[in-house]
Amino acid sequence: MPRIRRVLETALDCDHLPTSAAFYTRLLAIAPMVDTDRLVAIDAGGGTVLLLFQRGLASEPLETPGGVIPPHESGGPGHLAFAVDASELAAWEARLAALGVAVESRVRWERGGTSVYFRDPDGRSIELATPGLWPSY
Repeated sequence: MPRIRRVLETALDCDHLPTSAAFYTRLLAIAPMVDTDRLVAIDAGGGTVLLLFQRGLASEPLETPGGVIPPHESGGPGHLAFAVDASELAAWEARLAALGVAVESRVRWERGGTSVYFRDPDGRSIELATPGLWPSY
């Protein structure tokens, strides 16, 4: 049986793409790989990509030189978790504070991991998670 290597892309619909793109590029301190009116693509580390779509614009197919990308909207607010090293969690919390992002909750998991939760401009629950959250992480 072939195995999945990892989730490659996570797509989020945004009410105001420039605001959401600015939030994630400041949070992750990285320039977008792609930046258009329809889509902003950001390197999310470990070979993963965060795709931010302007809500409503991903409901139509997109013609590219290599073929047609089918429509795919992600729907409501949702949730996203970033894997972070336990040794860097305090630095992440300091970064959130410096950016004026309120921490909503902290959870210490029975396997030893810690999660820090906050909200993005579209109201999504965003999590910074250290190893020990899941048996696979």
